Formats: sequence, structure tokens, C-alpha cells
Amino acid sequence: MRLWSLHPHYLDPKGLVAVWREGLLAQQVLLGKTRGYRNHPQLVRFCRHPDPIGAINYYLDQIYLESVQRGYRFDRSKVAGKIEKIEKIPVTTGQLKFELFHLQCKVKKRAPSWRFELAQEIPEANLLFEVGGGNIESWEKV
Repeated sequence: MRLWSLHPHYLDPKGLVAVWREGLLAQQVLLGKTRGYRNHPQLVRFCRHPDPIGAINYYLDQIYLESVQRGYRFDRSKVAGKIEKIEKIPVTTGQLKFELFHLQCKVKKRAPSWRFELAQEIPEANLLFEVGGGNIESWEKV
């Protein structure tokens, strides 16, 4: 499971579809509807949020909005509950840089023609996250 902190516009087509599926799985875990993945490190920041379901809903909505821009047909009705502004989750610049490097390695193999522009040194984050200084997050498996 990979719940990217990066803004979804960086993701190649396979990556966007995968994060949608994995986000929906994370939603089921947070709702208590599945026994697997309950202790997955990618879920730590959602579990610590005051409203874990609201946070995953907002996260999924950002993925959905990117899919609409690309002309995909993701089913928004699979997002359980309201989608509203929510308290942001902190993410470090080190985490974003690590994820961008990780994504570039994956894309080089599976979609070498996929290109994205980096307008700044620190990549943009999914709008659920608030970027602050720091190294790779402690929950990340490096």
C-alpha cells in the first residue's frame, strides 16, 4: 500500500489508478471493514488524525479530482461519507523529496514516457497535507 503525500498530478496513469484502489482499501481499514492492513505504516498519519475517516475521504477526493482532469471515470460514490475541508496532516519536505525519488524510480520502469515538470525544489503535496521542514517521516519504510 502506498498513500502518496505527493500531489496526484505527479502520478503516472498506473500510479493514479493504484493510489485510488489503495486509498479505498485504506478507507475500508479505517472503517473497520477489513482485518488486513490495520497496522500498515502508511495508515499511521490517518489513524492519528482527529477524524481519520474525514481525512481519508478528503485524500480520496483529491485523487478523484485529478482523475476527472485526466478524463478517467473513477466512482466517487465509493468515498464513504462527506467530503469537506479538514484539519491538514503535517508532512515533511524530506518525505516529499523521498516520495518523488521513489516515484521516479517506479515510473522509469513502468512508464518511461511519463514526464512531469518540477516547478520548485520541494514537490507539491496532496492538499490534505501541510508541508513543513524535516526529514523522511518515521513511519516510512526506506
